Amino acid sequence: MMLALVCVLFGFAWLIDRRGLRRFSRGLGLVSLLLVFAVGCGPLPSWMLQHLQRTGVNDFNAWGARNVIVLLGAGTVRPEGRDAVAEANLFAYGRIVESARLYWQCRHSGGDCKIEISGGDARGLGLSEAVVYQHVLLGLGIPRADLIMEPSSMNTWQNAQFSQPLLRAYRPDRIALVSSATHLRRADLYFRHFGIEATPVRADWLTATWSILPQSYNFTLADVALHEYLGIARYQVYQWLGWNVQASEPGAL
Repeated sequence: MMLALVCVLFGFAWLIDRRGLRRFSRGLGLVSLLLVFAVGCGPLPSWMLQHLQRTGVNDFNAWGARNVIVLLGAGTVRPEGRDAVAEANLFAYGRIVESARLYWQCRHSGGDCKIEISGGDARGLGLSEAVVYQHVLLGLGIPRADLIMEPSSMNTWQNAQFSQPLLRAYRPDRIALVSSATHLRRADLYFRHFGIEATPVRADWLTATWSILPQSYNFTLADVALHEYLGIARYQVYQWLGWNVQASEPGAL
């Protein structure tokens, strides 16, 4: 998105230069160039991530008698090959491992512990994120009976919406919401909208790379952060317009 924005600005600067507006064109071209360095050299994505990743903790140990760890999907991939099936992608494994770690920590506390796996087949690869992640968790020794499946959600909003009845049926004392640090602010906002009071727990942390020359990695991080900020802004606009599904009372679960 950031790279596309830069290209649009450069293109617009070229068009208005063709119409003789040289001063405005040069100003816009300078802004575009500054944006390239602000993003690519690290300052802008660093600032965006700093404010975005404040939500969440890196550990959770306040377990109750009944506990649920909500694992939010991060996507799947299907490798090349005739017999290839969907697998967890690069960004999913941190969330899966963190959920498993919290599960065993919860078990050691003596409480009843479940992992709810939330994620559908958004990419149309034939298996939902919930099913794919379930295979990994079973391989890590998590009992099948302690896995709650939510295989229908296609986005973060549906993660929260479809998790609500599952959590209401189990009636947990404590809920840990596991996702990437960049994702937790928006995820927590959506879950609270549906009355789910959870403790956000981060599974990973992103930092920008400061450099003299622009790096594509920093553009990627800026896109990740911008996606989250736009999602939060859209929620606020929809809430103001009354387009969101009716909210549940805070702490309803």
